[in-house]
Amino acid sequence: MSSLQNSLALVGGLTLVGVVLYNFWTARQNAPRQADPDTLARDADLSSQAANAAPGEPRDPSFLEDALEALPTPEKKPPLDALIDVIAAIEVDVEVSGDAALAALPATRRVGTKPFAVEGLSDISGEWETPVAGRRYHAFQAGVQLANRVGPLNEIEFSEFVIKAQAFADAINGAPEFPDMLEEVARARELDQFASEHDAQLSFTICATASAWSPGYIQQHAARWGFVAGVIPGRMVLAAQVQGLPPVLSLSFDSQAAMADDPALSAIREFTLSLDVPQVPREEQAFARLREAGRILGREMDGIITDGAGHALTDGDLNAIATDLEQLYDALDQRELSAGSPQARRLFS
Repeated sequence: MSSLQNSLALVGGLTLVGVVLYNFWTARQNAPRQADPDTLARDADLSSQAANAAPGEPRDPSFLEDALEALPTPEKKPPLDALIDVIAAIEVDVEVSGDAALAALPATRRVGTKPFAVEGLSDISGEWETPVAGRRYHAFQAGVQLANRVGPLNEIEFSEFVIKAQAFADAINGAPEFPDMLEEVARARELDQFASEHDAQLSFTICATASAWSPGYIQQHAARWGFVAGVIPGRMVLAAQVQGLPPVLSLSFDSQAAMADDPALSAIREFTLSLDVPQVPREEQAFARLREAGRILGREMDGIITDGAGHALTDGDLNAIATDLEQLYDALDQRELSAGSPQARRLFS
């Protein structure tokens, strides 16, 4: 073999090695970041037990003792409220047992797209409550919600409400008294207009600026903030301090990546942090926590906070949002629909 052939063979071999090394380097660069195996078990335990972090503070393991405490008992189901419900009083001549009332309830507790409910006035507590077996009631009321995020109560739904309430009243030998349909439908439209103007569901998207992330990598970082796995794959929540209430914040990423045969190989380049403003009490400082979570997670994970259109959000943008939210909270308070109240959670659902 001549020296020229030897040189060409050497150059070809070096080129091949270079290509292999380049492909290896590129694969390493493009591979999604993985969770730290040394802390994965600890973070998984934290995510299942963590309580809410204070605004601006990621969850630290030193708070485990507090997290282990049982959450408060779920609040009582909110009663019908004339502020957001059409209510029909039902008089009865004799007391009615809870068993009889339960047997008389309709099979479905909805009227069109609105919740329908029946309550009895308890002889024990003197308060309105959903009928309970073994108790006795000397008055009832039926109600249907005036509006929700689907829209206002309309004439057809009001008529269906009358039919359901009348059927229940007939079954217990009661006499219902219905309000005027046109007045209630007009009230529903006005309430819906207010709700539409004061609804806010905020979301920030954290986009990777370098390597993509694996689901485990996102979950590990989110767990340090107290996020726990939700029911839906690819969703985590920052739970409220009272069991059964809506989460303070939610985090979501590609559900298909979360359900992959080998999630570690899934490359995710963005996830979303969300806040349903009317569902969370003002005192939770949810927006401050949303903002700080986005800032710190973005910094730790080499990401950037953007809006839904992919535009980076500046501190000025976030300050403007915070100011607008304070005005929204004030408007809800003035309407007696404070964010996080039972009435607000029902209306904005």
